Amino acid sequence: MNLGLNRLIKRRNWSFTLTFCIAIAYSYGQETPKVVQQEESSEVFLEEYTDEFQETFFEALKQKGIQNYDRAINLLLDCKRLQPKNDVIDHELAKTYLLDRKYTQGQPYAIAALQASIENYWYLDTLMELLAKQSMDFGSVANQLPSDNEGFRKNLALIYYKRQAYDAATKVLNNLGNSDFKARLQQKLAEVAVKTETTQFKTATFEVNNDPVKALELNLGQQLKLGQYRMVEMRAKKAVELYPLQPFFYYAYGVSLHHNNKNNQAIDVLISGLDFLFDDIPLANKFHKALADAYTKANNISKANEYLRKIKSGF
Repeated sequence: MNLGLNRLIKRRNWSFTLTFCIAIAYSYGQETPKVVQQEESSEVFLEEYTDEFQETFFEALKQKGIQNYDRAINLLLDCKRLQPKNDVIDHELAKTYLLDRKYTQGQPYAIAALQASIENYWYLDTLMELLAKQSMDFGSVANQLPSDNEGFRKNLALIYYKRQAYDAATKVLNNLGNSDFKARLQQKLAEVAVKTETTQFKTATFEVNNDPVKALELNLGQQLKLGQYRMVEMRAKKAVELYPLQPFFYYAYGVSLHHNNKNNQAIDVLISGLDFLFDDIPLANKFHKALADAYTKANNISKANEYLRKIKSGF
């Protein structure tokens, strides 16, 4: 078999493998805007790069697939040396660091990938996941990205919605111009609000006659899970005033303040609430985690670590 035919067969094999890998990687995507049409780009991708790049890239995917993340990262870094401005490699590095639980190392690569392709939904989704793992919000990196791009903001609103951060999704939507996308997502948010109110009403009705404090605690807990931090802040503040000996209300108030960019106030409230904890280890763990998050956001890593060490496992 001659050399030209060998290279042609090799290229076709790489093309099939790349298309297959991409199909697997994106098979879970459902309602996402501007998903890249991977099949038609796979041939171009292979034509543009050397055999060395192709072999290193696919070996990296293989190593990532068998959870050999350190090896995969080293191979991807080799790819980056061959193609320094390749946003696909930056994204693969970000994803692999995420899988390896090395969130701070992955974050700059996720940002670099998104800077190169600001409307790529999956790049933003990876960045948001890395931030979430570090208890950080998007505001901490917003100045590094052209966040006024409309396609980017649509992606951000959708990601917030899928993560049940409904207040954040609504805020992003309010800054968009009118579009079918905005109308559809606003309708979904309205449906969620109705369901939430119905559930909260049923729970409160069931509990209120016997234990109004417990009913309010359950209600606020549900709102925290739904990311309704502005509402929680208002209601938890009132709850602390009405029931100053109930530690959960301090916790809910502090967490809502933290997510509403009132971090110093959040720390004060959470520390105050610790004084009312008695033999409730699960709630104490929540307090310590919330304080660690707040001190991390305040760049006080030593205090953050102090509270992380107080968290007791098994509860």
